Amino acid sequence: MKFEQLDRRMRIYETAHDHCVLPGMHMVARIDGRSFSQLTRGHATEKFDAPYDVRFRDCMVATLEHLVTSSGFSVLFGYTQSDEMSLLFRRDESLFGRKLRKLLSVLAGEASAKFSLTLGTVAAFDARISQFPDVDDVVDYFRWRNEDAHRNALNGHSYWLLRRQGLDDHAATEKLKGVSVADRNELLFRAGINFNDVPAWQKRGIGVLWRDEEHAGTNPKTGAAVTSTRRRAVVEYELPMKTEFDALVRDIVVRQ
Repeated sequence: MKFEQLDRRMRIYETAHDHCVLPGMHMVARIDGRSFSQLTRGHATEKFDAPYDVRFRDCMVATLEHLVTSSGFSVLFGYTQSDEMSLLFRRDESLFGRKLRKLLSVLAGEASAKFSLTLGTVAAFDARISQFPDVDDVVDYFRWRNEDAHRNALNGHSYWLLRRQGLDDHAATEKLKGVSVADRNELLFRAGINFNDVPAWQKRGIGVLWRDEEHAGTNPKTGAAVTSTRRRAVVEYELPMKTEFDALVRDIVVRQ
């Protein structure tokens, strides 16, 4: 069999199950750390703080910035909380012909490579893509992840408070089963922790947004003062809450 014939035959097996994101659908990718609880416990050089570590946060932010600005995708908004990142693409994103297998493998690979280089040890991410028909679905998606950040923060601070008080993993987990949000807040408050004072990035996540900024300059031909507008990705550590957060996401989608 000639190589050209063999090549055509084998590529059928590679592409037989190719699926593409339909035209006009909003794409949101969620990129999630693989076995990151083991990664943070077993980091070879330095121990991470619990429940939140600034160095780990900065690795996640650096990875998110890379995906938003340097991965080759047209990303409108990036969001990270815990060990996950979400990316909102332009509605007309056409990279790789919108083939899911290419989008997912490249996103997971880019995230894994950047995070590993930043952290200094091997780490891996998986990726999935949600396809939404309208703006409301996109807003609901990011509200979902934003609310999950708040839940994770309350649970994490409550759990690690009990661990610092001497309980082991099983005992701390069991003690928190069925405990209401109000009672978890009270648990923290009795230990001197006001959950309202916990840093916003822990409770609401972190965003990477594009902003237009004006820059003063000089026309090289005439010497006259000119003002230009440049688009720059900005890391936002204090995202708004609830309806204001919804409005932020909606505005990003509508203005694309």
